Amino acid sequence: MKEKIGNNAGSVWTVLNAAGGRKSLKEIKKLTKLTEKDIYAALGWLSREDKVVFIEEDELFVALS
Repeated sequence: MKEKIGNNAGSVWTVLNAAGGRKSLKEIKKLTKLTEKDIYAALGWLSREDKVVFIEEDELFVALS
C-alpha cells in the first residue's frame, strides 16, 4: 500500500509542478484520473513531506510549497 500511495503522490506532484504549482482538487482528480481516496492519501503523503500547502478560497486548492 505504501508503494501505491507513494506512486500516486508522485503523480499528483507531477500534475502540480507542470501546472505552475496550483490546482483545485477537481482539476487534480481530472488530470490524474485517481479516485478521491487515492488523491487524499497522496496529498497526505505530500503534506507530511512539506511539499504541498492547502489554500481555501471558493473551493480547496493545493499548491506546491
